[in-house]
Amino acid sequence: MEILNEGLGELVGWHDPDEAREWVLKNKSRELKEKLMPAKEAVERFVHDGDYIASGGFGHVRVSMVMIYELIRQKKCNLTMAGKTAVHDLDVLIGSCCVNRVEPAYSFGHELRGLSPAGKRMVESGECKVVAEISNAGYQWRFLAGMMGLPFIPSRTLLGTDTLKYSSFKTATDPYTGKPIVLIPAAYPDVAFIHVHRCDVYGNAQIDAIAVEDYELARCARRLIITTEEIVSNEVIRDEPWRTVIPFFCVDAVVEAPYGSHPCQMPGTYFYDEEHISEWLASAKTAEGVQAYLRKYVFDAADFEEYLERCGGIRRMSYLKRREVMREPMIAPWRK
Repeated sequence: MEILNEGLGELVGWHDPDEAREWVLKNKSRELKEKLMPAKEAVERFVHDGDYIASGGFGHVRVSMVMIYELIRQKKCNLTMAGKTAVHDLDVLIGSCCVNRVEPAYSFGHELRGLSPAGKRMVESGECKVVAEISNAGYQWRFLAGMMGLPFIPSRTLLGTDTLKYSSFKTATDPYTGKPIVLIPAAYPDVAFIHVHRCDVYGNAQIDAIAVEDYELARCARRLIITTEEIVSNEVIRDEPWRTVIPFFCVDAVVEAPYGSHPCQMPGTYFYDEEHISEWLASAKTAEGVQAYLRKYVFDAADFEEYLERCGGIRRMSYLKRREVMREPMIAPWRK
């Protein structure tokens, strides 16, 4: 196969598929055993400085914020993040200096809320490096290749774009048509965090919404930490097995965390906490503001439960639940 050109971006998270397979066989068990543990223990055991990490969900939806705050609390550093649809999670991690390298597809913007002040400032100053560029489809296929044990996935996406120029992809001559085709390299995150609606103690996880890339991500990540709104019995899982998006043998840790995506949305369970997101965006305009936010909500909070209390406790969480379930109207803070 003739290689026509290569992107300028740095290749992160790639492994020889045979080496990746051997790693899984050596380090991942198919034993049906309980994996329930606190967020603190999960991070201590499975996340290491310098890791390549990925966060599940999409944008501000179904993001495992309980794990994001715990990474910050434990001051993990020199992390590289897969910015597949990383918004609030990535912004907080960059602002806290946990993540200093990112491969973005959709990052540095909070949708209609505006740009990410912390991420923008840290990238412009050089404190956080954009190592390569990619597209959302590109990440879907990087994870798919990793899941399938392939070195790359061929695709026609990104041909003719500047994104391809700054990616880590290669362009080759298609041996069948003789036309150019893009080779999208596999990705194997060292650890991924995915928040789900329910899970049993073994790691069988169910998602009541669009899975986005989480199906593939769960199967290509070397370590997978599942955070869940509730722990249910294995019998509940078996009653509707078609709902189980992630099987137990992919999972290394299960963390029970009601409202674990706050201030982001959990479809069908609770709505975005727009006031809290606005507080972060206002604080993130300066480095001093970031530190004040982190002291209040992370470092001075013993755990995620105390963080929720500082955000308004059960009264605030109940309101967000009504907003999602009953669709109560709300005036967005930035429009007041």
